[in-house]
Amino acid sequence: MNMKRREFLGRSLAGAGGVLLAPRLASAAEQKPQRFDPYETVLLGQTKLKMSRVCLGTGMRGGKRESNHTRMGKEKFEALIKGSYDRGVRVFDLADLYGTHPYVVPALQGIPRDRYQIISKIWFRPGGIPESERPDADVVVERFLKELKTDYIDLLLMHCVESPQWPAELRKQMDILAKFKAKGVIRAHGVSCHSLPALQAAVKEPWVDSVHARINPYGARMDGPPEKVAPVLKQLCEAGKGVVGMKIIGEGTFRNDEEKKNHSIGYALNLGCVHILNVGCESLAEVDDLAARIKQVERKAA
Repeated sequence: MNMKRREFLGRSLAGAGGVLLAPRLASAAEQKPQRFDPYETVLLGQTKLKMSRVCLGTGMRGGKRESNHTRMGKEKFEALIKGSYDRGVRVFDLADLYGTHPYVVPALQGIPRDRYQIISKIWFRPGGIPESERPDADVVVERFLKELKTDYIDLLLMHCVESPQWPAELRKQMDILAKFKAKGVIRAHGVSCHSLPALQAAVKEPWVDSVHARINPYGARMDGPPEKVAPVLKQLCEAGKGVVGMKIIGEGTFRNDEEKKNHSIGYALNLGCVHILNVGCESLAEVDDLAARIKQVERKAA
């Protein structure tokens, strides 16, 4: 009986010690900096689309269905796409303006289509693409599907929206895209904004599932100073919209400035309202460099 009693007391004290120790261990874990994963799967707002945090942009110096990416040639561009996928990139940002539609699916041949996401954009403005005609979205989407060699597009945007009245001006095209979404041909739709008033108009527009917005802490190639743009991005996020950040590196402005590049990446990640970083890396070395910098960013407490 005495042995059992001593054994019971010993175990009780050991258990109590474990309980006392647990908070210390938890506290130590909480104090350890939490960092970002560049290839973490992120939910894009309320779209149900799950994308890698890093998106490969393909529109550096884009226009007239060309970009720095298409100008590197089919072999090199497709190697960049495949190499990015192998590293963990799962979403690719394309556009009619860039001429990058024909490259992604062939580059990822043999990989199931549901393992990666395609974003594209409809150019509705004058200029920009070779032909002057601007057919309605139903004609454009059918062409996109053929060029992309796919049955559906994950996210389709109206490209370079600037007018604060764009929800009224583009309503016909928006309604067409909504019908495609209902059929599953498009998983989500939205706008790529190139003015602060257009960005503000997106906040209250129910049709918008996701927004491409230009954001960095220096205001480079942006729609306004960051102190005015960032609050609108927070409003978009609070309204359930996906937010894809563009011009994170100032469209390459900070490419050779280590301090600005690191600050820009950390700034976008810790805003808490930018789901995806869309960066137009032009080599696998740049993809690796971006990923390495993201891994060094400490998550700030919300």
